[in-house]
Amino acid sequence: MPAMPKSKTRKKKKGSNSHGPAQPAPKRKPPSPRWYVITMFAAMGVGVLLVIFNYVFTFFGGWGLWVGLAGLAGGFLMTTNYR
Repeated sequence: MPAMPKSKTRKKKKGSNSHGPAQPAPKRKPPSPRWYVITMFAAMGVGVLLVIFNYVFTFFGGWGLWVGLAGLAGGFLMTTNYR
């Protein structure tokens, strides 16, 4: 059985960085303020309560479901900016 041929190695240029030029570290954003977190969870909580109350007690009419779903959606959209 013949031996496998050995491949040629590449020659590196002197002073060249194989990873490209050095880039500065990205700036980190500060953590979310406390009011943002409270508002986010409050919007989701009120949304859930309105949707549940809409089905258990029908005294809200049709607006309770839509306001509750809007609160849930707003809370979930706020989670995309939470740090």
